[in-house]
Amino acid sequence: MNEQAIKRVHYLVRLLLLWALLIGGRLVQLQIFQHDDYRHQALNQQEKMVEVQAARGRILDRERQPLAMSILADSVCINPTRVPDLTVAAEILSKILKLDPVPLLDKMQSAAADQRGFIWVKRRISEEESQSLRSLNLEWIEFRNEYQRVYPNGQLAAHVLGNVDFDQNGNAGIEQSFNNTLEGHDGEMRVMTDVRQNGFGSQVSNKPLPGRDVILTIDTRIQRLAEQELARTILLHRCKTGSIVVLNPKTGDVLAMASYPPFDPNATVQPNQELGSRTNQAITVPFEPGSVFKVVTLATALETTRLRRGSPINCGNGSITLFGRTVHEDHKFGMLSMEDVLVHSSNVGAIRVGMTIGAPTLYDYIRKFKFGQRTGIPLPGESPGLLHRLKAWQPTSIGSVPMGHEITVTTLQLAQACAIIANNGFYVRPRITLDTPVADPVAVIKPETAIAMRQMMESVVLRGTGRNARLAQYTGGGKTGTAQIVDLKTHRYTHFYNASFMGFAPVSNPRIVVVVTANGASGHMGFGAEVSAPVYKEVATTALRMLDVPPDLLLDDRPDDNKKVDTNDLAIADLGNPPNLDPDADASEASQATPPQLSDALQIGPKVPNFRGMSTRAVMEQSSSLGIPVEFVGSGLVRTQYPAAGHVLPLGERVRVYSRY
Repeated sequence: MNEQAIKRVHYLVRLLLLWALLIGGRLVQLQIFQHDDYRHQALNQQEKMVEVQAARGRILDRERQPLAMSILADSVCINPTRVPDLTVAAEILSKILKLDPVPLLDKMQSAAADQRGFIWVKRRISEEESQSLRSLNLEWIEFRNEYQRVYPNGQLAAHVLGNVDFDQNGNAGIEQSFNNTLEGHDGEMRVMTDVRQNGFGSQVSNKPLPGRDVILTIDTRIQRLAEQELARTILLHRCKTGSIVVLNPKTGDVLAMASYPPFDPNATVQPNQELGSRTNQAITVPFEPGSVFKVVTLATALETTRLRRGSPINCGNGSITLFGRTVHEDHKFGMLSMEDVLVHSSNVGAIRVGMTIGAPTLYDYIRKFKFGQRTGIPLPGESPGLLHRLKAWQPTSIGSVPMGHEITVTTLQLAQACAIIANNGFYVRPRITLDTPVADPVAVIKPETAIAMRQMMESVVLRGTGRNARLAQYTGGGKTGTAQIVDLKTHRYTHFYNASFMGFAPVSNPRIVVVVTANGASGHMGFGAEVSAPVYKEVATTALRMLDVPPDLLLDDRPDDNKKVDTNDLAIADLGNPPNLDPDADASEASQATPPQLSDALQIGPKVPNFRGMSTRAVMEQSSSLGIPVEFVGSGLVRTQYPAAGHVLPLGERVRVYSRY
């Protein structure tokens, strides 16, 4: 071999060695120095991390029955870069998923142009839609599981529960207030994929932590009853909105909180949809309470003045003038007992009582009854109502506030105040979740004041403006209220009313408080006695039975619903109401009671009422209010009496009642 050939061989060997060294170096670089990087890239091609959504906690009623829960649903996504024909794909998907094909195709084409490998098509689809898509067996359609919030009872307690947004975050009601409790912590799952990015195996790397349950004080049975009765009266009387609250006065448990109009939290909010139906009327919409507020006025009088149930109040023959402003009421009352001021809802009488109390003291007790401040219930949007600071009161305010004007309250605030009367003068803060400890009771008024108020409010139901609220087999007490609604544009009172009733039952040991408000009632049949009192009757009677509260009256104990107060009775005159639509007077429930007036019969003696069929306690209440002395023979239900009903009782004599046992 010549020298030239040997040199060529050497060059070739050197070249081969250099090439081998380069290859070896590259292999060392890939297998040792860049091993982790390429392994990571390989894993990214073969595996993908998928977020595992955590289940949202449930919302349960007091019996642990679900009011809101989360279930798994399919969501559809695609990789536009892998779709053979975007136009055909858009047609297929839009037809089955009920989507507009034009914007769907635009979104798919835009993602494909940007080389984006993932877009959502539709999330949380129905079972029927999922089955239809799966039956096509198209490899470019991908399904992912997501949780969907479901409210199994539909509209029931919707205003309390609220709802969630598209990302399953609470945006109203309990869902919003307890969002941090209800939402869990998402996990991660590693999914193995083939060359077509189809999954063939998976492993959970971080387990999702589900949210915690929230247990409400709501009694589903009473809630459903309250919603049904509220809707019935709203539709019957053509009101616009309304609310009802049922409260346990001893624990503060909200057993029911209903609003009208209703809504279904399962329904998706549409663009430009009017959201007024989602307003919780019981806590967010304050209103002038009208005559129901006289309960606070008279309770303050019993607590701070020398006025008592039988104290005479000069009702000025139906009118009173304060600083140039005259308040009228339809019935021209002379003297009424303070109890009858409440029983017959005298505006002038309430003003007289308020003047006796004085503005500073009345203001202090309104604050003690928790008006002008939020209850603190954990629901978003609660209004504190409106109570002007004392220095902002006008000279004539003492002629408005005592009868429930120049102040706004919510239905829950009224229930809270009524619960103080029902709970022997002690305030217990309302609660909506059982996990919240029962608040320590705080004394607001003396127990004897609360008992006297309960007896007076029972008289309202037995012989006053609240006759339509009389319960079956249970004693009960309450107060009607009707306040004219102000036109915010003209700043004048309209002929529409806020019709309310607040009450409790049974009288001796109240187990529930029920407050009903209907907004936008009109005409004579739009008063609280006609609109709201019957709702209280139905809800309270049925709720007491649901709660296994034993009746404290037999059927024979119930006074005749058609019984009218004798106009010649000795009982001091009482009130009806509407103040001739005076802007500052309460549109009261005068038509519900025919007030007895003092007559010439007083010189001879009072006419005896009919006590037959009444219980001993009921006889004592009525006879005491009428000032008629009674002698009892036996106990139990009254069988007969002497003198008989309608006869004149000679002065100094007693009515003798004979009971069955």
